[in-house]
Amino acid sequence: MTNTVLITGPTRGLGRAATLAMAGRPPADRPDLLLVGRAGKALAEVAAEARARGATVHEIGADLSRLADVRAAAVTVRDLLDTGAVRPLGALIANAGAMSTDTRTASADGFELTFAVNYLAHAQLIGDLLGSFGSRGRIVLLGSNTYHANFWRRLLSVPEAQWRDPVDIARPATGAANPGFKSGGVAYSNAKLAILYYAHELQRHAGAGINVAVYEPGWMPGTALSRGAPEFAQAMGRGLGRLPGVATPERSGPILASVALDDRWAHLRDGAFVVRDRVQQVRPVAHDRERERRLWAATAELLSGSAARRQG
Repeated sequence: MTNTVLITGPTRGLGRAATLAMAGRPPADRPDLLLVGRAGKALAEVAAEARARGATVHEIGADLSRLADVRAAAVTVRDLLDTGAVRPLGALIANAGAMSTDTRTASADGFELTFAVNYLAHAQLIGDLLGSFGSRGRIVLLGSNTYHANFWRRLLSVPEAQWRDPVDIARPATGAANPGFKSGGVAYSNAKLAILYYAHELQRHAGAGINVAVYEPGWMPGTALSRGAPEFAQAMGRGLGRLPGVATPERSGPILASVALDDRWAHLRDGAFVVRDRVQQVRPVAHDRERERRLWAATAELLSGSAARRQG
């Protein structure tokens, strides 16, 4: 697959490493790149580096905490595809993410910020572009195992998901006190569980030509999640991060690029969960047909309500 790849969050970490890995491929395997991220120096720099490696690159400035920006980005993508400025859309990598430790913080559209950026923005973008893929396409969502607790996540005080109705999850917290890392961690894990539910339901709606998968790079010290942790957990994470085999953008970025592009992964669909470099089964809690249906319906309600408020 050497058509066009859209990637969100291409300016740092995993997204930057994946972008440059795609740009550095041999010409016959090198896709055109659509880089969707905050406009500014960081986006311009990664675009310039990708072009220096030989890629055709278009920067699309968008703040994913603003659904109006996301919708405008989708319009720009469709224009580029329709005019032939880039090859047909072959893959979309929903990489961008954020974690707010204060769950009272609202996005521009009034949604809890972590849920807005990690989940709602990508649901909007994918929904707007689902009809723009070529004859075959791949959608790769960024997941995380934080939706369930294990020994190491408990040790590092990483909260697991506490699922509620999606409309409630999307609502910012209220109150005078900053809820802190635990509440923010739950919000992050809820958003990542939502991505798994969404991937399963998206596959039911996307049609036979689109394959949907979820990629988990493995625990990566220095991410937004670990930066919000208590100091003792951050210190422990920095120590563990020096151990051999811990995930890094340099190791995981090329794998993410491969999942979007290579024949090795062409069979993945139905929200298949790739952890590091192999497919793994998700926990039973991450397969729930009723929750998946409800999330799909609630997402449509939230996004359409946001659009209506903007137009009003």
